[in-house]
Amino acid sequence: MAKVIVGATMSLDGFMNDRDGDVSRLYPDMEALRSTEMLQEEIQTTGAVVMGRRAYDMAEGDLTGYEFQVPIFVLTHAVPEKGPKGENDRLTVTFITGGIESAIEKAKAAAGNKQVMVVGGANTAQQCLRAGLVDEIHIGIVPVLLGEGLRFFAPSGLEEMELERTRVFESPTRTDLWFRVVK
Repeated sequence: MAKVIVGATMSLDGFMNDRDGDVSRLYPDMEALRSTEMLQEEIQTTGAVVMGRRAYDMAEGDLTGYEFQVPIFVLTHAVPEKGPKGENDRLTVTFITGGIESAIEKAKAAAGNKQVMVVGGANTAQQCLRAGLVDEIHIGIVPVLLGEGLRFFAPSGLEEMELERTRVFESPTRTDLWFRVVK
């Protein structure tokens, strides 16, 4: 059965974007990020992706060149009128309006024996965590301070969750910490 992994990048002070919703300071060099050992391992082991609608909209529906060339399930309240760009025989996009449990179920079926990555948004990740659907959390910490913005773990309600650190990846632009959710 596929593991469910929540992945996120945040500032050193815990924000996923700044007060204006901008994420550019967290991704100063996308080419450098794509070459990290951490991301290369995630690409190799991922069989499906779940993302929130806001993350999909930030890409303007264009997944051409997206690092995960796997089925993508976008959690949304309403299917957009305009279809996605960048679909191919490996990367397909399915909009899920039935909630996080439905999105994870469909992603697990598509992933086979590989993992499901939940990417791109605090709301989607928090829904997964609260529903007890997460097996691991992968957090990338970028050495910038944003001061305010969207916090990944707030509002929490996750105080009882026990985590065990499993891996640490260091690169020039970030430190990635991987944790297993103790169940």
